[in-house]
Amino acid sequence: MSQRLINIGAALLGSAALLAPIGALAHGPTRQKVVQSVDIAAPPEAVWAVAGNFHDMSWDPAVTATAGDGGNAVNSLRTLTLKSGGQITESLERYEPAQFTYGTFLPHNDPKVLPVSNFSTVLTVSAAGDGKSTVQWRAAAYRGDPNNDPPPELNDEAAVAAMNAFLRTGLDGLKQKIESGAH
Repeated sequence: MSQRLINIGAALLGSAALLAPIGALAHGPTRQKVVQSVDIAAPPEAVWAVAGNFHDMSWDPAVTATAGDGGNAVNSLRTLTLKSGGQITESLERYEPAQFTYGTFLPHNDPKVLPVSNFSTVLTVSAAGDGKSTVQWRAAAYRGDPNNDPPPELNDEAAVAAMNAFLRTGLDGLKQKIESGAH
């Protein structure tokens, strides 16, 4: 091999090594995850009787109306009209009443309504002893803007804050409804 080819090869390898860190910085968004929970002074069966109906979100003060099709069958859809304005439409991805759990997915969303994309949740009711329950609501999503430099209202922090607020408001509303006997 000639010295010229060796020099060209070395130059190409050196250039590739310099560009590698730049490529590592140019990745897309990462999935953000949040978990919220609440203890409720009622047995799991009573909590599930309120929270387990996919088409009834009357316990969530952030939701002014719920419309849907298919009941609690997997792939059913529900559209939530939010008090803050706008709507989100979720599909029921799994429904396991014997385990007091269901999971939802919101594939497409107006980021002005909720600054996330590919939003999924899992709500689970479990026994907490002494006739009480713990409700855990987990969520995961990508930020509202998938580009490398999203505006502040659509970045990872905004997505996490919005998911936490959405779940917390719902869980606090569920606790209030059940413990006040308004169900």
